[in-house]
Amino acid sequence: QVQLVESGGGLVQPGGSLRLSCTTSGSIFSTNAMAWYRQAPGKQRELVAAIVSGGRTNYADSVKGRFTISRDNAKRTLYLQMNSLKPEDTAIYYCNADLIIIAHMPRTEVWGQGTLVTVSS
Repeated sequence: QVQLVESGGGLVQPGGSLRLSCTTSGSIFSTNAMAWYRQAPGKQRELVAAIVSGGRTNYADSVKGRFTISRDNAKRTLYLQMNSLKPEDTAIYYCNADLIIIAHMPRTEVWGQGTLVTVSS
């Protein structure tokens, strides 16, 4: 019943910016980490950025210095600010959550449906 819904994708010119959002619904006991993945045409899905429960972040080398991951716990929303976008950033971006739904139960992963980002002039 836990769901992640992405939004904010669209068409943008190279050098432009977009802000993706991922809103969580449903009851969750705890969240270990959340992340953004992307899958470009003809390529495998890759990790873009992640943020752990303590707030520490990690980024793929390809987006370091350009993308920023953050979250608003009160709004139950994860964000990905994307600046200086390049054509190679074109992909479907997916929100991912590593969480525990019920106390003492094993961790599980939940995925959003994805939002398309197209960077083209």
